Amino acid sequence: MRKFFEKFKKERLNKKNLLSTLKNTGLVLLGTFILAMGTELFLIPGELVTGGVSGIAIAVKYRTDAIDPELLIAIISWTLFFIGLIFLGTRFALQTLCSTLTYPLFLLLIKQVTLVVPTLVLGAPGTTLEGNKAMIQLLSAVFGGVFVGAGCAVTFLGGGSTGGVDIITFILCKYIKKLKSSYSIFAVDATIVIVGFIANPMHDIATCFEGVLSAFIGSLVIDKIFQGTTKSYVAYIVTDKYKEITEEIITKVDRTTSVIDIEGGYSHEKKKMLMVSFTMRQYNSVCAIVSSIDHKAFMTINRAHSINGEGFSPLK
Repeated sequence: MRKFFEKFKKERLNKKNLLSTLKNTGLVLLGTFILAMGTELFLIPGELVTGGVSGIAIAVKYRTDAIDPELLIAIISWTLFFIGLIFLGTRFALQTLCSTLTYPLFLLLIKQVTLVVPTLVLGAPGTTLEGNKAMIQLLSAVFGGVFVGAGCAVTFLGGGSTGGVDIITFILCKYIKKLKSSYSIFAVDATIVIVGFIANPMHDIATCFEGVLSAFIGSLVIDKIFQGTTKSYVAYIVTDKYKEITEEIITKVDRTTSVIDIEGGYSHEKKKMLMVSFTMRQYNSVCAIVSSIDHKAFMTINRAHSINGEGFSPLK
């Protein structure tokens, strides 16, 4: 009988893990689809270079229409995926696999839908915006930023990554130790925007600013959806398996913990509590580790106003 209950408990936990995996995969797919909508319905029609893979494709479109932006996005995304697999390892590749595979497919699907229902595209024939290029680009910048930001945020909530040119920034940070990821991301995206401005035959400064506006709106939406504007978190975990959790966090998340002796206010039992600080991208990984090792653990996660020190912003 005891073996039966142990088997039942194990199967129940496996079922719970399966449901969690399905939920996270669904969030990644949903986020990728929203991201594809923002790109296909707004950024590409508005010819807005906001950085990222779509920015490269639109910059190429300025110079030639021989290659569809959707096809070029697929080629660049999958090429960067294999580069990330080589330089960043299988763990990172698995985090980006789902989004990398489905993003170009979603773009093509949405493109086919807009061919059937063209009024979905801003400025399409039959709409009140037809011929008003300035208004089309402004609305494309706003709505494109909202959709792209929402898509990225939902993907992060599912524990995934959109990959793309982020792979370049992670490789730079890996081999240039003093380089911050925020600086490298800004540098890569800014380079793409500048190249897009140069590639534009009209050298339209207004379009360039609208691309920057769209990227800014996207970043605000990401922060807003992903629990406010902070990108750093602190978790307090009361558990009997603090050694196992600490080892997994060090190995899989590349963070460490502080082990604190505590006493229960009601029971007066002596316990151990872990304190760990981590970034937005590591949020899902930390939760998954704690849940898989000790599903009875008591965990509180707070947004941090600021975290300074090794691995975060320097202490001034």
